[in-house]
Amino acid sequence: MTTTLRPEGPETPTDAGGRTRRWQICANGRQVGALRTTAIPHGSQLWGEISELEVREGRGRGRGTFGALAAEEVLRNWDCTRVDANIPETARIARGLATTLGYTERMRNLAKRLTAAPALPAGITADRIEPPEFQAWLDRAARGYRRSLVESGLSEEQARARSQLDHQRQLPQGADSPGVALRRLRADGEAEPLGSLWVDFHRRDLPNGGPLAWVMTVEVSPAHRGRGHGRTLMLLAERECLAAGVRDLGLNVFAGNEVAIRLYASLGYRVTNRIYGKPL
Repeated sequence: MTTTLRPEGPETPTDAGGRTRRWQICANGRQVGALRTTAIPHGSQLWGEISELEVREGRGRGRGTFGALAAEEVLRNWDCTRVDANIPETARIARGLATTLGYTERMRNLAKRLTAAPALPAGITADRIEPPEFQAWLDRAARGYRRSLVESGLSEEQARARSQLDHQRQLPQGADSPGVALRRLRADGEAEPLGSLWVDFHRRDLPNGGPLAWVMTVEVSPAHRGRGHGRTLMLLAERECLAAGVRDLGLNVFAGNEVAIRLYASLGYRVTNRIYGKPL
């Protein structure tokens, strides 16, 4: 039996300046599954992504393995230097396949449906990060983001390119960028902030047409760590979303950050997807 990859439709550009295409996985010319390949610019590099991988019939015959390997070859031909596979939490077999093919888990996507705005602890308030403070805040946030990217398996060069592009695209007007909340957490009588928060109110559309907000950055100041302020910042994120009329909130957590994973689970966030990656 011959298994092949065949275009399902034309290649199309992405909003970020990359390219994407959906493919059919065919056995003897008959479609048995599908997947999508996407090339995403990150500075001077292209990163690949494999998504929407499904085998509809003949599971257990290596068709998923063939599809993933063929997709990797497509991405190499598109000059991608690494590949990520975005796998739903429910797809246990696909996660096992990714591990077999040499992928390692880098990140998890989590989400929560918001109902009522939680109260902040007594004596804690939040205010806006103003333009004069923005660059210093961004520099700190970018350093932490790059460090986490390197710890998740990226090279220093890849992490720097990813960080720079993400911040330029998502905060084009600095502290005055629309559709975001940039907040500092303060305690009564304390001059220095306890930490900071960045929330994007419309990261993408959900299948029901509603917006999915995203926690971009949660940072607790070094002198105040270990005192529960990370939880308070997440409560603040939920309050900001509900005030903006958004009821679904998601975030990324790097796979090795066990402390954060436990925190988000205790707050009711559930894993929706896992991202596995490897260099090409």
